[in-house]
Amino acid sequence: MSKQQLQPLVDALWEWSKNPPKSLAALRESYEEFSAALPRPEDVTREDAVAADRPVAWFTPPAGDANRVILYLHGGAYILGSLNTHAAIMSQVADATKMRVLGLDYRLAPEHPHPAAVEDATACYRWLLDQGHAPEQIVFMGDSAGGGLVVAAMLKARDEGLPLPVAGVCFSPWTDMEGLGNSMETRAKEDPIIQKREVLQYARMFLGDADRRDPYAAPLHGDLEGLPPLMIQVGTAETLLDDSTRLAARAEAAGVEVTLQIWEDMIHVWHRYGPALDEAMDAIAQAAAFVREKTGVAVRA
Repeated sequence: MSKQQLQPLVDALWEWSKNPPKSLAALRESYEEFSAALPRPEDVTREDAVAADRPVAWFTPPAGDANRVILYLHGGAYILGSLNTHAAIMSQVADATKMRVLGLDYRLAPEHPHPAAVEDATACYRWLLDQGHAPEQIVFMGDSAGGGLVVAAMLKARDEGLPLPVAGVCFSPWTDMEGLGNSMETRAKEDPIIQKREVLQYARMFLGDADRRDPYAAPLHGDLEGLPPLMIQVGTAETLLDDSTRLAARAEAAGVEVTLQIWEDMIHVWHRYGPALDEAMDAIAQAAAFVREKTGVAVRA
């Protein structure tokens, strides 16, 4: 990594945090505008569609595998984000894995509080199965809130008796609605994106009066036994660091195969900033190798 790559990004994010949008509508608009500038591979095509009554988008690389699918669940604290804000990262993932990526536009809070998101994710997965996709060729992947939703949707699918996907990949997952991890305090001065006050505010918007430890919202508190292999990537400059490390520990204790990668100096979901940030592309490449291995595709050395 070159500090010349990372530091300007961190400085810009700190500057933005000094005067953030004052309303949810303005925050959503700002997020859309910022994300529109993120580069994406030109040869990855996008096709918008509908699945399980929700908007979705297929991101397909050249000569992409038609059978293997990544169901991507976007981040945004369950209150913002869309197929557009995450088009770049979904395209990068499709390009790296050589697999089709299906992005889901799940319902957002506070208009649609919990359990809307996990219901939509599970319904979309059921739709994929109904379309003939084998579970051993489906991977769940997501970032931030979407990373937590990866695990929550697996729990709900398991509890509903569905066959589980072959693996899950979580980028900087949000798994604790109470912000109880020590890193909320110890990493606060390093994280330009998320502070504990925002975590608690967004959790209230997402959950309403629901239980903060409902495993379908806070999978850190779920019974993780029987889940498929998980890859978790998180940076040391994240207040949500302990959301990942505690999830990994609980999953391993439940007998789940876990690959936990802690990336030095990386900020929340740094994956979004490739190719301008070398570590973004490296992390996606390592996630792609994991996905291809779990779906039975030979990984090039």
